Amino acid sequence: MRNAGILGIGRFVEGKEITNKDFEKTLDTSDEWIRTRTGIERRIFSEEGVKTSDMAYYASVDALKDAGVEPEEIDLILVATVTPDYPFPSVSCLIQERLGAKNAAAMDISAACAGFIYGLSTGDAFIKTGTYEKVLVVGVEQLSRVIDMNDRNTAVLFGDGAGAAVLGPVSEGKGFLSFELGADGAGAMHIRQDPKIIMNGREVFKFAVRQMGESSIRVVEKAGLTKEDVDFLVPHQANIRIMEASRERLELPKEKMAVTVNKYGNTSSSSIPIAVVEQLKNGKIKDGDLIVMVGFGSGLVWGATAMRWGR
Repeated sequence: MRNAGILGIGRFVEGKEITNKDFEKTLDTSDEWIRTRTGIERRIFSEEGVKTSDMAYYASVDALKDAGVEPEEIDLILVATVTPDYPFPSVSCLIQERLGAKNAAAMDISAACAGFIYGLSTGDAFIKTGTYEKVLVVGVEQLSRVIDMNDRNTAVLFGDGAGAAVLGPVSEGKGFLSFELGADGAGAMHIRQDPKIIMNGREVFKFAVRQMGESSIRVVEKAGLTKEDVDFLVPHQANIRIMEASRERLELPKEKMAVTVNKYGNTSSSSIPIAVVEQLKNGKIKDGDLIVMVGFGSGLVWGATAMRWGR
């Protein structure tokens, strides 16, 4: 089977900047409390009238341009989201038409904050088996729509954003080396939308610290490598303490972990691609680097991949 990897990647994180100080005006909280417990300093909420599909479209255009791929070349569109424009039609179908990707099949994936990793794994399988040549994977969320602004434990955590990646065949030794996906439905009620976000923070924290670290190690071992081989970690940007636990399990120095949670908060399925774009722009991810991406989310679900960056 041929190797599959990321040919191009893009993001969209634009809108209203909401700082911790803004929440001090309406909630019994403080900038210091939020920073020390989560690492979040601000987040972006979409402007009025902007839909989930709009953000997905803009990130996709960015990714296609970065890949040098025309929309007509895309064979499959996978959109990971829990905040679609409508229950149906899917966001993937909406952006298929808008992009002009007339040859692409399209479907949405519901795996919360691990959705982007689930999408990468699905696209990887289609490409490796030769079913499809190029797959567009999008993680996009508009969580500002489903936040309980009176709940100080959850309102301060989330933001809006989109990230997209074009997957395709890459040269030998590059691309995705291994994946791990998993679920534990026994914890399904620990974080849910009913109708706003409700979270048992203590249980989610314990699960995430354990699972993010374990998944990071296992996905490296599945690739036949060791933690000493890892060049960079891109964890789901949920909480700096959870992220640090994953970094410590891999014994990486702090400068080898992507941190964007301070600027964008938890953007769910879009947080990993948003963070990857930032690290590429900063020159922290380089061709040939061994990258670990790992995420967890409502379900409870988790996903991780080890990949050799480059085409």
